Amino acid sequence: MPLTKRCIAELIGTFWLVFGGCGSAVMAAGFPYTAAPDGASNFFGIGFLGVSLAFGLTVLTMAYAVGHISGGHFNPAVSFGLWAGKKFPASELLPYIIAQVLGAILAGGLIFVIASGRAGGFELSGSNPLATNGFGDHSPGGYGLFACFLTEVVLTFIFLLVILGSTDSRAPAGFAPIAIGLCLTLIHLISIPITNTSVNPARSLGVALFAGTELFGQVWLFWIAPILGAIIAGFVHSAVFTPEYEQRLE
Repeated sequence: MPLTKRCIAELIGTFWLVFGGCGSAVMAAGFPYTAAPDGASNFFGIGFLGVSLAFGLTVLTMAYAVGHISGGHFNPAVSFGLWAGKKFPASELLPYIIAQVLGAILAGGLIFVIASGRAGGFELSGSNPLATNGFGDHSPGGYGLFACFLTEVVLTFIFLLVILGSTDSRAPAGFAPIAIGLCLTLIHLISIPITNTSVNPARSLGVALFAGTELFGQVWLFWIAPILGAIIAGFVHSAVFTPEYEQRLE
């Protein structure tokens, strides 16, 4: 498959991941948006569980839709992890990452436009507008920089191990998207209160661009930590779990 077509698949897949995941957090996590007369609020909101499932479902559906075309990365950290695991060529990292970032930015912009169309308006208020990621004052649970950095490294490390393991030639065929989607769901259940969950630099950048300079200034952590965790996972999988005959071929 030509690189151009694979990059288009990555753009669409990343767009869907950010639009479906962050969009559900912005527009459906807490609904109705104001308290009812009896004091009840968010009766129909999907909450943490719903947002976690939304992120998992975006990856699961797009992995089946275009995974056979591009490999279904939808995430710069995944591309780096697959490269470290000797499953992806370094020469294609930059085109893939550009496509992923563009897809995320398109999704972030669309979420902002749609949210702004709600009666009563939409303001970039609160600690995590547009489902942005953050630490310190912008951590949903008030977690500090080190705790957030460690969380993102560890969870991305596990995410890549699941991706590399479930797509291994020795694994049951056809089930990888399910394992990967469920893993991403679990990751969000763990870390939404900590960082609002990134494990994906493109997802973080795509919405932060529209959320103001303060939140954009924290995006660096959500590039460094996920990529670091992914690269470690790639090296571990290649060194520990790859059969010796495959290592000799490499």
